Amino acid sequence: MLSNHLQNGIESDNLIWSRVPESDDPSTDGVTLLNSRRDGDGGVNSLDYEVIENYAYREELAHRGKLYVGYYVAVKWFFSLLIGIGTGLAAVFINLSVENFAGWKFALTFAIIQKSYFAGFIVYLLINLVLVFSSAYIITQFAPAAAGSGIPEIKGYLNGIDIPGTLLFRTLIGKIFGSIGSVGGGLALGKEGPLVHTGACIASLLGQGGSTKYHLNSRWPQLFKSDRDRRDLVTCGCAAGVAAAFRAPVGGVLFALEEVTSWWRSQLMWRVFFTSAIVAVVVRTAMGWCKSGICGHFGGGGFIIWDVSDGQDDYYFKELLPMAVIGVIGGLLGALFNQLTLYMTSWRRNSLHKKGNRVKIIEACIISCITSAISFGLPLLRKCSPCPESVPDSGIECPRPPGMYGNYVNFYCKTDNEYNDLATIFFNTQDDAIRNLFSAKTMREFSAQSLLTFLAMFYTLAVVTFGTAVPAGQFVPGIMIGSTYGRLVGMFVVRFYKKLNIEEGTYALLGAASFLGGSMRMTVSLCVIMVEITNNLKLLPLIMLVLLISKAVGDAFNEGLYEVQARLKGIPLLESRPKYHLRQMIAKEACQSQKVISLPRVIRVGDVASILGSNKHNGFPVIDHTRSGETLVIGLVLRSHLLVLLQSKVDFQHSPLPCDPSARHIRHSFSEFAKPVSSKGLCIEDIHLTSDDLEMYIDLAPFLNPSPYVVPEDMSLTKVYNLFRQLGLRHLFVVPRPSRVIGLITRKDLLIEENGESSAVELQQSTSVRGRYSETVTRMDAARPLLDDLLG
Repeated sequence: MLSNHLQNGIESDNLIWSRVPESDDPSTDGVTLLNSRRDGDGGVNSLDYEVIENYAYREELAHRGKLYVGYYVAVKWFFSLLIGIGTGLAAVFINLSVENFAGWKFALTFAIIQKSYFAGFIVYLLINLVLVFSSAYIITQFAPAAAGSGIPEIKGYLNGIDIPGTLLFRTLIGKIFGSIGSVGGGLALGKEGPLVHTGACIASLLGQGGSTKYHLNSRWPQLFKSDRDRRDLVTCGCAAGVAAAFRAPVGGVLFALEEVTSWWRSQLMWRVFFTSAIVAVVVRTAMGWCKSGICGHFGGGGFIIWDVSDGQDDYYFKELLPMAVIGVIGGLLGALFNQLTLYMTSWRRNSLHKKGNRVKIIEACIISCITSAISFGLPLLRKCSPCPESVPDSGIECPRPPGMYGNYVNFYCKTDNEYNDLATIFFNTQDDAIRNLFSAKTMREFSAQSLLTFLAMFYTLAVVTFGTAVPAGQFVPGIMIGSTYGRLVGMFVVRFYKKLNIEEGTYALLGAASFLGGSMRMTVSLCVIMVEITNNLKLLPLIMLVLLISKAVGDAFNEGLYEVQARLKGIPLLESRPKYHLRQMIAKEACQSQKVISLPRVIRVGDVASILGSNKHNGFPVIDHTRSGETLVIGLVLRSHLLVLLQSKVDFQHSPLPCDPSARHIRHSFSEFAKPVSSKGLCIEDIHLTSDDLEMYIDLAPFLNPSPYVVPEDMSLTKVYNLFRQLGLRHLFVVPRPSRVIGLITRKDLLIEENGESSAVELQQSTSVRGRYSETVTRMDAARPLLDDLLG
């Protein structure tokens, strides 16, 4: 029965497929394969999100019942649970390690500087150097793909690009331990971007059953064989990473929707939301567990939440102007940051990093020394300020005792009743520095000179550090930069309007949002993340205002940070909107430079091996001849499927004639054609064929995709672009106008119940139009002879 379905499908394709000339010249009127160029030559490859509905797939689908479908859905939800738990535990481990390293470092340094500031600086520098060296060594020697934030690579994967090494087990290990070293070492970067990559790696490894190379695999979880299912799991992992980094489950869902995924559907959103909720529960449980004091130096800064709910209750209409100014500043500084990091990263890739891994390690260590010298040395040049009068029930103590880092740090002060405002934000962990900048009821804690000094130096350090051979996120550095100039604007507003209920910390929060919006160009997800991490819903309209302004200003100069880095790394992203010049082109013009290689339905094994060895195309049209001698395209066969057929050799035949599918038994399961995630898959060089094998034949009809997507040659390239991106395609046929129409499908044709009958809505519609439909059919029957004459 299935064989008859396959034969009927091929015959139906023969009716609707356009004629294809026997010549391979693309200038002739034939079928052209869009995006069949050598996309594997540049180190990346496209993913096969489309379902290949060949005979093996239909045979497997026929054996599946409702019980299997329910089991399949249940396993997806179970995997979402595992992804949430795994990502949450990874975030707990990273945060505990970073906070303990930072706590030990500052406690030891504060203890030593009571006797000698020079000895304290040496210890501080050496601890940072050891941590950064360990991070750079892990990345360069063990997991090169773990460098950077990883978000451009994950965004490319969810856009349909398979980048080698992005989701491997060693990349996950390098990301976790590399983040601990780089963030604990005090570099001007964060751990939030790497956590997104960590969640994606965990999801991918769960989907493929673990790692085969390190013998950490199980055959039971290997249920998801297609790139489509793995893409869903990686999407859940991305959302889980954001939820773990910021304790923002809703923000994680919106981040996956807005920033990294190229398509969306409601079923996936439910699973992503469930995964983010699980992460929130795991992180909250860990925080409650650590409140008992058994987590070492772990403080409140490990899991980001900067509570500003006790800050400014309301705002005045006059404040909207300076808040808009913050948005403009954020857009300008964010665009400048993207451009400077582009120049720095280009110079590194083209000049510095080509000299080997030793140079990468030395570069990271030099930057670590410079960062340590600046964070320790600049506060020494700043005069201390007397402590303000203590406010009852504020929870703020001035000065903080040695070894305790927070507001009003006593660093190189002559008396015990003074604090160093520059050390409060410079000689501190990033989380506590941001908490100090966001803090309410700390009027005049920072001087404008100290804030300007910190802004200039940290901005420069962030530009220089981004792109080194360590895991590096830009969320927290962006928040620190933005909150600095935001607090400067807040100081001006307080002095100008002379209102007692205006908080500088509120403007610091808006500045952080504006810089992230101007650099990363996110709006909805970033707005929700900022609200969740600050626990102040009243600031939502203001955050929306500065985000819209900063994004509009930044878009006037360049692209977002992740788009810039993706283009620099050679990741061919398909953006949400096609370029303007595509409106003037049609599909035929886009593929005139390519030469399509077509295969006959029955092909000699030696010819297949020769074709696969002489080019890197990943898809081949399959042609067949009708009884009248007409050449027709019957489908598309993938390179990976041909390699499987050559390696197994079970489908070789001596006769060059096509076999009857109804009398043929398929010896392959659909899972055999799945591409491994952790390897490059089969290569033609790995297949050994004898001389007798080369003279045999293969009938490709049972293994091809008889229903690939097709567009006419004169379709605008804008429509082709949208179709290609929204469906997640890898190949798209461009054909001449078909000569006949065998049917027309409308919405009511798709509203079919399980028993095969039309739905009640469709029946009601068909009853109301039955009279007009009968009249139309009568007129068409009367006009049919004339139409036949006109159509020839």
